[in-house]
Amino acid sequence: MGKARGFDPVDGPNGNTNQLTAALADQAEQKLLHMVTADPNRTPNFIMFGNPDYFFLTSGKTPPPLCTPDLQGCSSISDSDAWNHGDFQNQITKTWLGAVGPGVLNLGRFGEVFSDHTDIRPTILSLAGLKDDYAHDGRVLFEALDDEAVPDSLRDQRDTLSALAEAYKQINAPRGALGARTLTGISTTALKGDDATYASLEARLDAITKRRNQIAGEMIEMLEAAAFDNRPIDRAAAARLIDEAYDLLDSVP
Repeated sequence: MGKARGFDPVDGPNGNTNQLTAALADQAEQKLLHMVTADPNRTPNFIMFGNPDYFFLTSGKTPPPLCTPDLQGCSSISDSDAWNHGDFQNQITKTWLGAVGPGVLNLGRFGEVFSDHTDIRPTILSLAGLKDDYAHDGRVLFEALDDEAVPDSLRDQRDTLSALAEAYKQINAPRGALGARTLTGISTTALKGDDATYASLEARLDAITKRRNQIAGEMIEMLEAAAFDNRPIDRAAAARLIDEAYDLLDSVP
């Protein structure tokens, strides 16, 4: 799959093809990206993230007209699909969240804070003054909230908590820096390599994931306690975790 190339529907008559694979992942990388579910039937054992210029599908229909003579490279041009859902490129993974109401700052377009879907639930709970025993993977987006809408523990330590949350996202979010680097670097290289390369890099991925889980676990516990238990954070502990997160990032090319 790493070597797969596709017929170019624009310049194919001249014999040109394009690389089809943008990245590769098996379950070692999927664990790091939080893609392994409790149901093994819903967890793939191998994923090819494709070239965003192509829409991949299976069909029992007759191959389209633009094919190589041996039918090994068939493709066609269509304007019916804007994007191939399921890839990791910014054009498909970067979306927006609209928030308005009591306690929400009127910031307009605000993209300075890294956030994802996991942050929506804790933010809504915080705004509503509610809490439960659900273990969140995300955190309260307090940077977008009014001071009066957040507990003292968040309001008094915004800068430290914001830095902690940013480091947390970079190592724990699937689209954070650690996920991007391991997917396109370590995981893809491992799956393209020989047996020895694969075994070595997969073991490295497992070690990175284990270390990430340890750091991220402490981080989210601190963020949750500040948001829902009004517990002041230990600044020295927060600084240590931030340093450990970026040291982990620096260890990955």
